[in-house]
Amino acid sequence: MSDTIDNTLTVPAFRQITVPLSDGTQLTARLWLPNGPGRVPLVLEWIPYRQSDNTAVGDSMIHGYFAAHGIAAMRIDLRGSGNSGGLLRDEYLSQEQDDAVEVIAWIAGQSWSNGNVGMIGISWGGFAALQIAARRPPALKAIITCCSTDDRYTDDVHFMGGALLTDGLQWGSGLFTQLGRPLDPAYVGDGWREQWLARLEGMEPPLAHWLAHMERDDYWRHGSVNENYRDIQCAVYAVGGWTDGYSDAILRLMEHLDVPRKGLIGPWTHIYPNWGTPGPAIDFLGECLRFWRHWLLGEQTGIMDEPMLHLWQGEQLRPDPSSLTLDGHWITASQWPATTNHHDFYLGDGLLSDVPAAAAPLLIDTPAHCGAMGGEWCPLDGGGNAPEFQGDQRADDGLSVCFDAPVLEAPLILCGKAELTVDIAFETPSAMLVLRLNEVDVHGRSARVTFGIHRLSRPDVPAGQTFPVVLPLKGVVYRFSAGCRIRLALSTAYWPMAWAEPGQGPVQILPATGRFRLPLRTESLPDKPDAFGPPRSAPALDHEVMAPEVTARRLSWDAGSNTHRLTMDARRQKTRIGELSFDSEGHEAYEIGATAETASWQAERRQRYQRPGWHIELRSESRLAWQNGGLVLNSSYSAWENDREVFQRQWEHRFPARIKTIGG
Repeated sequence: MSDTIDNTLTVPAFRQITVPLSDGTQLTARLWLPNGPGRVPLVLEWIPYRQSDNTAVGDSMIHGYFAAHGIAAMRIDLRGSGNSGGLLRDEYLSQEQDDAVEVIAWIAGQSWSNGNVGMIGISWGGFAALQIAARRPPALKAIITCCSTDDRYTDDVHFMGGALLTDGLQWGSGLFTQLGRPLDPAYVGDGWREQWLARLEGMEPPLAHWLAHMERDDYWRHGSVNENYRDIQCAVYAVGGWTDGYSDAILRLMEHLDVPRKGLIGPWTHIYPNWGTPGPAIDFLGECLRFWRHWLLGEQTGIMDEPMLHLWQGEQLRPDPSSLTLDGHWITASQWPATTNHHDFYLGDGLLSDVPAAAAPLLIDTPAHCGAMGGEWCPLDGGGNAPEFQGDQRADDGLSVCFDAPVLEAPLILCGKAELTVDIAFETPSAMLVLRLNEVDVHGRSARVTFGIHRLSRPDVPAGQTFPVVLPLKGVVYRFSAGCRIRLALSTAYWPMAWAEPGQGPVQILPATGRFRLPLRTESLPDKPDAFGPPRSAPALDHEVMAPEVTARRLSWDAGSNTHRLTMDARRQKTRIGELSFDSEGHEAYEIGATAETASWQAERRQRYQRPGWHIELRSESRLAWQNGGLVLNSSYSAWENDREVFQRQWEHRFPARIKTIGG
């Protein structure tokens, strides 16, 4: 982050304020007002992650930058989070959106406001920006939504293609711990303990809500703006990275929104592009200022005259769990979908061919531990530097059914969503089919370019009878290099990324019916290597890193029990701001034997806040496993004040196996 700092800026000091709601609840916020006279617009970031400590350093670098350039900024804690009053029960509730509409009206009515408000946010904040835009508060003129989605079921951390994602389990246990974070007496005063204990008493494990809704029902439709894209009437800038879990949503927003809109997809994971990894980081905050000045101040910055989409065309992907690298350069597109050209491969006997080929039916029956080299669905979505990226795919390829194209004589540039059309059959009510598109280099190293997970239901046909499916992979722009090979790998497991589900059997495919279609880049998408300058941000507020992050990811196999185990341990950075220090740690373990019924997951998390005379520690534990054909979630939570336990509770939730299934 220090590489981005612009030390020439004069950054106004923030103010710690409260915003009243109509029901009497007080929300706490940090407000940066530009120096000088006159009314100004404001950019709001709306998240539950404690603006007074946990996100304070990064907030100062972003919102201080806006304020230094004449745009007011506010970082507010949602109801029930940070030092705000009330209770926070779950993600993206109607109450949260109601509160935001009130806050935006409050901002527009302030004496310093010109009446125009923008919203920016990443992850939760990006979701919130889309959802609140759909409520159409009059003062909200534009949003910048980063690493978010228009569909909370199809394309969020909880499910992919109907399959339960273990990234969602991790996030569930993390949010569970966060729900009990205390109010800080330094900001709230003597009433902090009463409100904190009420927070603890009102908690429920978020995973219990999510696992109770395994299908795309009204629970997930709420907050999914793709239910009616026309609800959004303000300008939208959607931003993310190909390495992030949420890139497809940006492409859908560009295709379906009917408002002024822009999209930006870099090589990055779950992070603002001014700190983007894998690089290059860009002058994202400068890009934001151009957008804000256009929509909140009426200035002609030229940003809306530029192409709708800036896309990173990747190449020479080098898989490494600790340090994935992706070369390439920027291209632009004036619309999406951007191309009608495509290249069709046909499935043969282990081959991808340019012409249809005869091939015998194949049975895909993958070992339960296939996928161990897959990394996280959304690497580094919790921040830090853990080894969460994909590894060399050869180990997983060896457990999968693979189809290889001939060595490429010339580069081939994929632009969009590849998809496989093929006839399949299976005996069970549902099955899982995972597709990975890999680039195999001259040394045999296999790099996953994109992938798709599909939980399939058998239509109204007899067991074992074939039927056609169309199976898309995540969209990407990628240049396969001459001298390399394209590989399509198919498996019926992807552990631990996709939770194993009993009763899902082998899948038979008929390769002779298969067509693997790759949309291709055309000349209508020009190169733009100088699209963005180097990153800039405001100086960070004074703080001290007391201890760096330490992480580990270990994979083991017990030959006697045929059990594979993945453990992840992370001690997050310990930071001090003034007299307050805070840190956290997490420990997770995934296990699976020869069958899906043996799958289990457990997590332990700790969070600590400390200043002289005040020491808070939060401890949570979560465990998920199959039992008697259903899922059992065991959860526990304890809170400690000055080494004295002040709260302890345990929960057990049971969920039946899914009967009605989601199609691919």
